[in-house]
Amino acid sequence: MRLHANARISGIDRTLIGRVARTPVADPAVRAVSWRLVNDRAADIDGYLGVLALDDIDALPAIPIAHGLRHLDYLDDGDVVAVDPNGFVRTLYRRASRHNFILVTDQCNSYCLMCSQPPKAIDDFDRLDEHLRLVELIDPATESLGITGGEPTLFRDGFLTLIEHCRNRLPSTALHVLTNGRMFFYRQFAAKLGALRHPNLVLGVPLYSDIDNEHDYVVQARGAFEETVLGLMNLDEHGVAIELRVVLHRLTIPRLASLATFIARNFPFVCHVALMGLEMFGLVHRNLDELWIDPVDYQRELRDAAQILGDAGMTVSIYNHQLCVVDRSLWPLARKSISDWKNVYLPECDGCTAMEQCGGFFESGVKRHSVAIAPLR
Repeated sequence: MRLHANARISGIDRTLIGRVARTPVADPAVRAVSWRLVNDRAADIDGYLGVLALDDIDALPAIPIAHGLRHLDYLDDGDVVAVDPNGFVRTLYRRASRHNFILVTDQCNSYCLMCSQPPKAIDDFDRLDEHLRLVELIDPATESLGITGGEPTLFRDGFLTLIEHCRNRLPSTALHVLTNGRMFFYRQFAAKLGALRHPNLVLGVPLYSDIDNEHDYVVQARGAFEETVLGLMNLDEHGVAIELRVVLHRLTIPRLASLATFIARNFPFVCHVALMGLEMFGLVHRNLDELWIDPVDYQRELRDAAQILGDAGMTVSIYNHQLCVVDRSLWPLARKSISDWKNVYLPECDGCTAMEQCGGFFESGVKRHSVAIAPLR
C-alpha cells in the first residue's frame, strides 16, 4: 500500500491538511476541514476545504483540488491527508488501520547500522504545527497511535507539546513512542515528560548489548549506552512506562542471553521486552554482510533469552518473524507486528494453515529471507 502519490493540483499554494469525506458531510464546520473525495463531477463540493479525485478532471472547480490519485483509492471517511503545493499528497492517518503513526522528524542523534528510516541532516522543526494539526483531526476513538522519527525527542519542548496535545485531544488513545532514549539522560527532560501524566504512554527504547562499546557501535554513537541506561532510570523515576527493544542480527545474537540477564537484573520495571527481526530496508543493505544471519540459525539464543526474561517475570514478545522459522516453543510469544501497509507473504506461503497467525514479511524483505520458509500444514 502506498501512503503517498503525486497529483495534479489547482488552487493550492500552501500545505492543506484535512479529513477525507467520501460520504457527503452536512455540518458546515466539518466540511470546512474536509477534503471531498469524488468520482462524480456533479458531486456537491460547496464549503469543503478542497476536492480529491481519483481520476483526472478537465473542468476544474474554483476550490483547491488534487486529482489523478488512483494509487490512493483506499482513502475513506475520517482518513487524514496533506496536499503540498508541489502536488505531493500524503496519507497521514487511516481510520480503519491499527498502525497509524506520526513521523515527527527525519533528524536523529544516532546512525544505527540497521536503521530503516535513515536520518537526514535537515532542519524540520517547523513540522510541529503539522503534527499538532493532525492530532486535532484524528478520530478520538483511535485505539493507538505511534510517535516515531528519526528521533522525536530532538524536538525537545516541541516533543513535550505534542505528547500533551495528544493527551488533551486523544485522551483514550494509547501512545507508543519510538525513541533511542538518549535525551532522557537529562533528568529535567524526563521529569517534564512524567509530569504530563499521559494516561497511556509507553516509550519503546532500543538496547543492543550489555557492553557499552558494542551498543555504541551498533548505533554508531559514542556514549550512547550510558545515556540510554541513565535515561531509562530517569524515566522510571518519573513514572514513564518503558518497552525495551532488541533488533536481532549477527552483532546482537552472540550476547543475547547476557543482554537478557542484564535487562532482568537492571530494568525489572520495564513493561515489555520486544525481540525483533531485522527489517531489510534503509541502511541494512549497506551493512548487510555484517548484519545478516538466518533467523533459523539463532533459535537457540532466542529461546534462551526469552526464558531468562520470562523466568524474571517479564513480558516478552517476538516481532517480525515467520512461524515456520520460529522454534515451536516460542510460538506463544510471536506477534503479527508488521504494519499492514508493508506486510506481505511469499508464494512459498500459499496453502499455509498458520498464515492468519503468522507475522509475515516486510515488503522490503522478500528477496533476502530464511532458507526455512515453508508452508505449515
